[in-house]
Amino acid sequence: MELPKNYNPHEAEPKWLEFWEKEKVYSFNPKSKAEIYSVDTPPPTVSGKMHLGHSFSYSQQDFVVRFQRMLGKNVFYPFGVDDNGLATERMIEKMRNVKGQFMPRQEFVKLCYTTVEEIRNDFVYDWKRIGTSADYSIFYSTINKHSQRISQRSFVELYKMGRIYRKRAPFIWCPECQTAIAQVEMKDSERESKMVYMKFDISVNRSAISDDAQKPKVFDTNKNEQITIATTRPELLPACVAIHIHPDDKRYKHLIGAKAKIPFSGREVTITANKDVDMDFGSGIVYHCTYGDMDDVKWLEEFNIEPIEIVEKDGTLNEKAGRFKGLHVKKAREAVIKALQEEGRIAKLEPIRHVVNVHERCETDIEILNTDQWFIKYLDLKDDFVKYGRKIKWYPEHMKTRYENWIQGLKWDWNISRQRHFGIPIPVWYCTKCNAIVVAEEKQLPVDTLVDKPLKRCKCGSNEFIGEKDVMDTWATSSLTPDIAIELFDKKLQKKLHPMSLRPQAHDIITFWLFNTVVKSYFHHKSIPWHNVMISGWALDPHGKKMSKSKGNVIDPREMLKKYSADSLRFWAAGSRLGDDLPFQEKDLVTGNKFTTKIWNASKFAFMHLADYKVEKPAKLEMPDRWILSKLSKVVKAATENFMNYEYSHTKLETETFFWHTFCDNYLEIIKDRLYNADKRGKEAKLSAQYGLYHALLAIIKLMAPIMPFITEELYQLYYRKHEKTKSIHLTKWPDIKMVDEHAEHVGDFVVKAIEFVRRQKTAKQLSLKAPVKKLIIRAKIEEKDFDAVELDLKAATAAEHIVFEPTRGKGLEKDLGIEMEF
Repeated sequence: MELPKNYNPHEAEPKWLEFWEKEKVYSFNPKSKAEIYSVDTPPPTVSGKMHLGHSFSYSQQDFVVRFQRMLGKNVFYPFGVDDNGLATERMIEKMRNVKGQFMPRQEFVKLCYTTVEEIRNDFVYDWKRIGTSADYSIFYSTINKHSQRISQRSFVELYKMGRIYRKRAPFIWCPECQTAIAQVEMKDSERESKMVYMKFDISVNRSAISDDAQKPKVFDTNKNEQITIATTRPELLPACVAIHIHPDDKRYKHLIGAKAKIPFSGREVTITANKDVDMDFGSGIVYHCTYGDMDDVKWLEEFNIEPIEIVEKDGTLNEKAGRFKGLHVKKAREAVIKALQEEGRIAKLEPIRHVVNVHERCETDIEILNTDQWFIKYLDLKDDFVKYGRKIKWYPEHMKTRYENWIQGLKWDWNISRQRHFGIPIPVWYCTKCNAIVVAEEKQLPVDTLVDKPLKRCKCGSNEFIGEKDVMDTWATSSLTPDIAIELFDKKLQKKLHPMSLRPQAHDIITFWLFNTVVKSYFHHKSIPWHNVMISGWALDPHGKKMSKSKGNVIDPREMLKKYSADSLRFWAAGSRLGDDLPFQEKDLVTGNKFTTKIWNASKFAFMHLADYKVEKPAKLEMPDRWILSKLSKVVKAATENFMNYEYSHTKLETETFFWHTFCDNYLEIIKDRLYNADKRGKEAKLSAQYGLYHALLAIIKLMAPIMPFITEELYQLYYRKHEKTKSIHLTKWPDIKMVDEHAEHVGDFVVKAIEFVRRQKTAKQLSLKAPVKKLIIRAKIEEKDFDAVELDLKAATAAEHIVFEPTRGKGLEKDLGIEMEF
């Protein structure tokens, strides 16, 4: 068979996508008795289009899944989309030029539903296009009725367990998104700011100071003293409720119990002793405002202080802020500094760079606001969650440390309520008569609490209810993806699918998705959700920096697909060890293209010489063919072990090296004479070469199939399918070649070293590699009979007219190989 001169991936790749879908190549078979390999596929957030990080991490998980499929397993690889989140809501607002908070809820929700439906197919195609071998018929959306029922059922079950509660309390708030967020949704961000040293007036009578703790201090309000307090949040000055000093601070402990006057007001606050104060930060004095951070919340309870709430949900200050009412916190900050300067109350302004907590979705500085929120109680279970994490096999193992560190650092219960329109409704109502909470019954799920009503009257007899307006945090639903995917099938099969085999994901959402899924599985199943997790790194820009639109360093994978191919993009993704971040280098895609061209050309040569091959084993394998199959056996063994340990990059590197150097540079050259000159060398010699060529190339194609699925499918279909009788390379068995022959390798390595020596000499003399060699004198540590077995191949590969062989008794081939040449 003669292949076309060049391989065109832009024609071939769409063709094979269509073939895989039409032939159901990646379909899960519920009736199969084969071992199941189940994957908790990450549902990408519907927020526009695939980014380079997606193509990086989804390719890596697909390498592993394709390998497991070739082991003969019945792969359960569903595909879902996460269209139940703030990112989707913001995308729709931008697309439709609307603001959801200013629209009637039902109208906005309907707009979100219709928009998501319109864009979903194009969005999902991006994942198909890079070769993700999911079973797309097992599909879910995190906002559809199926997911809503499971998510609301989780809420109901946890409420019945006493694990869900509602509380009005200060908690983390995003002024931009105008919703509460969980601890996990915060991230640290470095900001330019100012350390403002403010001067406060206090009243104290120094003569009243005594070291005798039994004598009370008496303060004279007629005598004034000033203290300096350093802060990065002067705009919260109107909300100051106390001043704190460490009781061991000799500089200031005489002030404990005194009163400090708040600038711009007639209010005074008490100076209290507080062991939490860092004496080395700023001036060593802390002004307690409500709320700068969660320490302020803690101190309210500890010192029994009433809060003064000045920040509104949109980040503006209210009437309690006095003259600064209506200003956003950032503008208020500058206004307060200016006012303090005008009154001579700024000791100094110090430019700083410091880390602040921001909402990971929009990068907005968070606030602490007092609101009604729903929480899952789990802080008492931290040790159990650590134990569950240790039951899971982590790849790479060190990622488990991130999981455990997160658990140890948890400070608050999981806030799961969000003040948004588009999301899964919290399934509760409030009785208008007695304010009792009424939770939906499982049989009526899913419910929209603003439309539906409880099935029964309230215990007080009332039938009038107000539905909860808040919706659930998207992670409260995404943490149920194993259940969402598995429950698309009957209960008998569900038992086989849970716990799942694998959770693949990136390292940045260990604290989001992975941890929360363990939490939900702990509560609902009393078991781990999966046996294994594989954690990928990030795709970075060429300089090792995180990609972002604001930096202008975003690389669009679609452009790379147009310029190169999906196989080349996957080839690049396979160059990173699992868990490592990988800077994008376009040269890696060029290398991928070169590999494609090389394996195409090598296959053209092979298929031409295998056209008359009947897939039969010769009575005797020639030494070079035993050599290649022995070398290949070791590569296959190593590749299998690497894939089993999720070390796909080693498989790619070893297979690539074997293909270029062992197979192409040497083996093909060694067997050419037997293939071209069968009449002279004999049919059995040719048959042996064909056997080695057929099985070596097929194994190489199979080894690379998980990484480069398109070119390998093309080559398989062009020649091998008619012999192997399986409809796709991806359904064939993973190579299992066990033909290790150390003796053949020793002899074959001698042949290769001799050929390489001759090539170097010809190159040094600027001769063609085909230039004839009049005489070769070779001394080597092999038996004469072994030399006789390879002499004709060696002559042909070196273009030698005559070879004189002298066996040696040295200790090693490298030292004892001696060659002399005559041209």
